[in-house]
Amino acid sequence: MNSSPPAEPCLRAAALDVDLTAIADNYRWFAQRAGTAACAACVKADAYGLGLRAVARTLWQAGCREFFVASVGEGAALRALLPDALIYVLNGYLPAELPTLRAARLLPVLNDPTQVAAFEADFPVGTPAALQIDSGMTRLGLDVGDLPALGPRWRQPGAIGMLLSHLACAEQPDHPLNRQQLERFTAAWQALGRPRASLANSSGVLLGSDWHFDLVRPGAGLYGLNPQPDQPNPLRPVVRLHAPVLQVREVREDTSVGYGASYRMRAPGRIATVACGYADGYPRAASSRSLALVDGRRMPLIGRLSMDLLMLDVSALPPGTPRPGDEVELLGTDYDVDALAAAAGTIGYELLTHLGRLCRRRYHPAQANPPE
Repeated sequence: MNSSPPAEPCLRAAALDVDLTAIADNYRWFAQRAGTAACAACVKADAYGLGLRAVARTLWQAGCREFFVASVGEGAALRALLPDALIYVLNGYLPAELPTLRAARLLPVLNDPTQVAAFEADFPVGTPAALQIDSGMTRLGLDVGDLPALGPRWRQPGAIGMLLSHLACAEQPDHPLNRQQLERFTAAWQALGRPRASLANSSGVLLGSDWHFDLVRPGAGLYGLNPQPDQPNPLRPVVRLHAPVLQVREVREDTSVGYGASYRMRAPGRIATVACGYADGYPRAASSRSLALVDGRRMPLIGRLSMDLLMLDVSALPPGTPRPGDEVELLGTDYDVDALAAAAGTIGYELLTHLGRLCRRRYHPAQANPPE
C-alpha cells in the first residue's frame, strides 16, 4: 500500500528531511533501557507524519516485532508492509471494520464493556485480545469497576494477549499521578492473573523498571521528541525542514511586513521571503516568534506567516546572503521540533504530524527512500 502523502502536497517547495538511521538508533536506545521488557513501537498517524512505509520497515530492520496503531485501517496498511508483525489497534474496532480486522490479523485493544461484548460475539473462546485499563488518563479504557464483570473466558491463560494502560504525566517524573497509575494498573494486572502487560510510553520508559512490565511502547521519542522536556534530549534528532529563498529585498525603517501590518522594521534592513507557510504545516501561531538557520546563523521570522510564505529578517547577514534559490533550515539540530512547537504554543506531536503530512518528505540514507 502506498503510504506517501497525496500528490498535491508532494509539489510543495518545503522539504522535510527524515533521518531513518536516527529512528533506528532511537529505537535501540529505548530497547536497551527497557531491560528485560520487549520494546514495541507506536506508528499511528502515518508514523507521526513521517511515512509508515519507510519508518515501519526501518523499525523492523532494527529489531522491532510489535507495533501499535490507532485504527483498523492503519493496521491493515501496516500488515501489508510487515506480514509477520504483531499489530495492536489501540482504538479497538467498529462493527463495519470486523472483516478487515480478521483479514489483516490485527489484535484489537478493547476499551469498554461494549467492545468486550462485541468481541465475545465476534470471536470464539480462545481468541486473544488486548484489554486497556483506565488507570488515570480518563480517555479510553475499562474502569477498574468493570473488571469483576468480565466473563470466565478472560481468566483463561492467553485470553488477554496484552493488558495495557496509558500514562498521563510521564514526562513529569515527579508527578504523583505516575505512581498512582502504576498502583492502579498493578492491582488490575494482579486481579486478572498477571497477563502480559504494558504501561510505559516514551517518557514512561525513563520512570524506571517498575513501569516497564513485559513491553514498553515508545512513540514520540522514536521520532526525536524529548521524553523529558526539562532535561537535555538524549535522543537523536530525526527531522530537518528546509525551504528555498524566493526573494531578498532592501526595506526602509518602519516598513510594515506581512498581513495586518502587525510587524514594522525598526531600522533599514533586508527581508528574505521563503517558500514555506501553514499549507506546509508550519504553525501560523509561530509568527514573529520563531527562528531559522541562514548561512549558519539564527535569523528571526517576522510578520504574520502566510499560506505559502514566511519572511525572515536577514539584515545581520553579509550583503548578498542569502540569495534566491538558497535553502534555509527552518528545523534542525540548532532549532528543533520541540523548540518550534514551544514558540507556537503547541506540542511536537502535533507539529510533526502536520509537517509530515503536508511537506515533501526526503528520506536519508538515500537508499532507504521508499518506492512510490
